[in-house]
Order: sequence, then structure tokens, then C-alpha cells
Amino acid sequence: MSSAEQGTWCNAVIYLSPVGTRWTYRKINLATHERGRLAAGSALPTLPLHINGRTLVIAAQLCREILFPEQWQHLAVAGAQVFVYLTHAANREVPIGVWRSHLISHAAANQRLVIAANVAASDQHCPSMIISPRGEVLGELPAGKTAVLRAVIDTDEVSDWYLGQRRTDILRLQHLPGAS
Repeated sequence: MSSAEQGTWCNAVIYLSPVGTRWTYRKINLATHERGRLAAGSALPTLPLHINGRTLVIAAQLCREILFPEQWQHLAVAGAQVFVYLTHAANREVPIGVWRSHLISHAAANQRLVIAANVAASDQHCPSMIISPRGEVLGELPAGKTAVLRAVIDTDEVSDWYLGQRRTDILRLQHLPGAS
């Protein structure tokens, strides 16, 4: 934890490995109700997992970060093969299906696997689901049901085909005037 974050609360994903190592992602785009109460993170790290002699690179995103596609693309370019998305999305003001569509789009546009988990509330509007790098829904849980979702995933489907075709000579992310 950096000195700027010590003594503050944050919205975070914490991974504790079977051998005791720890990895943390601190949410960088806080929701309005989190601002002033929680500290925003300052990095988009990836987590390399070593499984059966292979390395699988994971990245995490939280809740409203579904609305920032540039973060997902940055993580894909940084080598993430799987996006783990965790949320407590139960907001009736968001039309049903919007966040589901975002998840499918993030998987397909970045050609990455998406594993999304939401609370089992009946009014949740973002399903728990597993999506292939082609945008195919491999499994999905219905709202309000507590269950285990399992799917066979193929990490060989992860690709940089679309990312490699980006026109970075024309489009660059910039700081907006007046934005902080």
C-alpha cells in the first residue's frame, strides 16, 4: 500500500494465492457516492497466475468501471487475457440489459474472456456470466438466484487481432480541460 493510501478505505479486489502472496486492485473510477469517502486507486495492474505450467494474466474491474472502455482496452494491451468483473449493481435507473451488453462488448472488442459476478439480488441489472473472447455467452445466472456458474473456457481464443489494427497515429487519449 502506498503512503498516500495508508489509513484510508478503498473499494478493492484482493487476491490471496494458495502460497500466501497477495495482489490488490484498487478501483480508480469511484462512483459518486464513494467519492470523498473512499480513496481512488492510481493504477491498472494485471495479475499473472501460474497454472499447470502456463501463465494466465488476469485483470479486475469493479462496478461502474464497466462504463470506461478505455480501462478495459488498456488492460488488454497490458497483457490481460481474462477480465474479472465484480459488482453490486442493483440500480433500477439503469435499463435492464445495458450492463450485460457492455460486458459482451468488452469481451468481443478486446478479444478477452470476461468473468462477471454480481450479487444475487432480484433487482440486479448486471448478470453473473462468463463470456468468450468472441462475445459468446458461455454461461449466465438468472437475477435473484444463488448458484454456481461453471463453464469450460479456451484461453487460446484470446487474441490481439483487433487491438493490433488500432490507428494509434490518429486517436490518442487526452486529458480533458477542466477534468480532474
